[in-house]
Amino acid sequence: MKNKQAIILLFLSNIISGLAQGISMIAIPWYFIEIIDMPEFFAYSYIVITSATLFWGIYAGSLIDRYSRKNIFILTNLVCGLFIGSIAIYGYNNNYLSELMVVAVFAITIFNYNIHYPNLYAFGQEITEKGNYGKLNSYIEVQGQTTSVLAGAFAAILLTGTVDRKLEIAGFNFVLPFDVEAWNIYEIFMLDAFTYMLVIAIISIIKYVPIKKEKIHTGSLIDRLKIGFGYLKENPVIFMFGITSYMLFAFTLVELHVILPSYVHDFLQASGNVYASAEVYYSIGAIFSGVLILRLLSKFNTYFAVTFLMMNVALAFYAMTFYKSLVIFFLGSLILGITNAGVRILRTTYLFNHIPNNLIGRATSVFSSLNILVRIILISVFALPFFNIGDNIRWGYMVGVVMMVISSFILLILHRKSPQ
Repeated sequence: MKNKQAIILLFLSNIISGLAQGISMIAIPWYFIEIIDMPEFFAYSYIVITSATLFWGIYAGSLIDRYSRKNIFILTNLVCGLFIGSIAIYGYNNNYLSELMVVAVFAITIFNYNIHYPNLYAFGQEITEKGNYGKLNSYIEVQGQTTSVLAGAFAAILLTGTVDRKLEIAGFNFVLPFDVEAWNIYEIFMLDAFTYMLVIAIISIIKYVPIKKEKIHTGSLIDRLKIGFGYLKENPVIFMFGITSYMLFAFTLVELHVILPSYVHDFLQASGNVYASAEVYYSIGAIFSGVLILRLLSKFNTYFAVTFLMMNVALAFYAMTFYKSLVIFFLGSLILGITNAGVRILRTTYLFNHIPNNLIGRATSVFSSLNILVRIILISVFALPFFNIGDNIRWGYMVGVVMMVISSFILLILHRKSPQ
């Protein structure tokens, strides 16, 4: 694999930033539900933030195809680090953060996600040979989810602290050599800000040679977007595959930030370490996919493979709807990790093989924007009063079942016209 050192440094920077970001993005929803008891405020804020990213996602895709992906990483990390660091310093000085400040950190992290990951995959495609695309995407998944395991474990410690040096993570009890006090939300943000700055230093020393020189479209934003949309219009099967295969990812993001914390709090009636432990099980499943999914499903048509994974997670969602059990909850989180990561690896490898690198950012932004529209609808649905009554949030998983079944049906129809 060429540009091996550049890829290693890219992964290292992603691990460092992903760890602190992961802790923050676990802590913020729990903060609104458990600490200050404002789940509705968070849900409505999430709708507004997600709606705003619809326009940002489209624009971000054009930037990724127009400018140096390395420089985009440096600039976005600088902006996020300074912004979140300023809020953390305010929290330290006043021993307090308003709800809007906490939401602002959540917002800028979501905005960063919408350029970071498309840029990461586009950069990876740019510096990797075509024959290694599948391996690259598996590596990205493994390193990302290994980081999430650590983020979930640290979040379990920092959200609740320890008593008598005892800690429960993923249903297992551990004894630490010392007690850990629960961190304030602004302390978590300071750690987050520090890692952004550390990542800038690592990205700055990356040296690479593009595998293939692609023509860069330097026209206006509208012209560049038209080219991206035009390519997908000329390839409707690829377009429909992208939309349907993104449905699990869309639901997973909403599940993580809206359904999951309320499900743990209201249905399972469990504590923050159970909530954070779900991330650990999810990540273990995702690591499994990163290591083995291409080997296990390589002989199958991509459409069939994605359908198989979606139907499996539909069964898990069904069980989580009706059974109040930590075992089923953790098993469901594990299956969600396996399936969502598996679908992402299969989808990204498929798109890499069918979309030129100089169009991948804009094409991905189209899928991301449609994904955002779906998330806006889902968040709006789960913000309805019905889902805030008693343990009704569990019915959110039944919505996931319906989405997976419909998407699977469409994929089975599409495979007949597949370009592969």
